[in-house]
Amino acid sequence: MMRWGLIPAWAHGDMSVGHWLRLSCATLEDSPLFRGPWLHGQRCILPFAGFYTWRLTSAGYRQPYFVHIDGRSVFSVAALWDRSESEDGDVIEGCAMLMVPAGAPWASSQSAPREMPAIIRAEDCEAWLHGTPAEARGLLARAPDVPLKSHPVSPRVNSMECDDPGLVLAVEATGGEREPRVQARLQFA
Repeated sequence: MMRWGLIPAWAHGDMSVGHWLRLSCATLEDSPLFRGPWLHGQRCILPFAGFYTWRLTSAGYRQPYFVHIDGRSVFSVAALWDRSESEDGDVIEGCAMLMVPAGAPWASSQSAPREMPAIIRAEDCEAWLHGTPAEARGLLARAPDVPLKSHPVSPRVNSMECDDPGLVLAVEATGGEREPRVQARLQFA
């Protein structure tokens, strides 16, 4: 099992170096951070029910939206993984999703996100996992033509303290009126 967040092998298990949750496809071959996993074919697939994005309203409020594929309860997102081993032998295997330039329905929107998760169609999963780097790169060329749907959700998604099925339920877009903030509290043992 892998952890969410890729720590490069060269970090030798040192999490203070950082861990990455998202990687831009634009820099895979060039980035010294992730070139190794890319060139060594350390590709994996993350199952997603959907993802969140935020759109700026006319009132300057960042409204969260839940994005999913119409008619599918789960879909595949391209990811890379790496294995980092500390000097004392602890092993951390982690992964990060890949991001591609945002396609429909956001391409024409001024408040559109620039990138979105790299969705891999079911028929392309084998090529993503076991194909050549050129074949895999071809799957990342653009967002696939899949029927994405989105709806506004509660700003509770912004709190790490909230984790319940209600986070993906549609709400009326606030248009700038914010719900009360949820205070996140850190507790240390």
